[in-house]
Amino acid sequence: MKRKLEAFREQFKEHKMTPQRAVILQTLLENTEQHVSAEELYVLVKERDAEIGLATIYRTLDLLEELNILHKLHFGDGCTRYELTHLQSEHQHHHLICVRCNQIFEVKEDLLQHLESLIEKEHGFHILDHRVSFYGYCSHCKEVND
Repeated sequence: MKRKLEAFREQFKEHKMTPQRAVILQTLLENTEQHVSAEELYVLVKERDAEIGLATIYRTLDLLEELNILHKLHFGDGCTRYELTHLQSEHQHHHLICVRCNQIFEVKEDLLQHLESLIEKEHGFHILDHRVSFYGYCSHCKEVND
């Protein structure tokens, strides 16, 4: 489901939706398949608005995280990446991280529903979401490694 900039107006009710923030958020929306770092986002945003600086990118990313529009991801490569949060009715997807080329692949299937139900029942713990990352070799790197 593609989300549009207007969908975030409610979350911005106490903050001004500046033109710079709108460009940054729109760029994130158009690149949802990527897990961008602040620097990668900066390069993408500069193509649209050459006046936006890296400090503005960082401040906006912090605000978007505070507003629960996106969250930080750490995949063990020393680089903080960002991803838009999912709708409340959806669970987080899972990630496959290649330890050689650092590519990140998304796994859309959520096979942990049974486990969540068991945990909720056994521990009385209401689960809102979960995150799972698998580390290994992508198909290309596996061939090179063999």
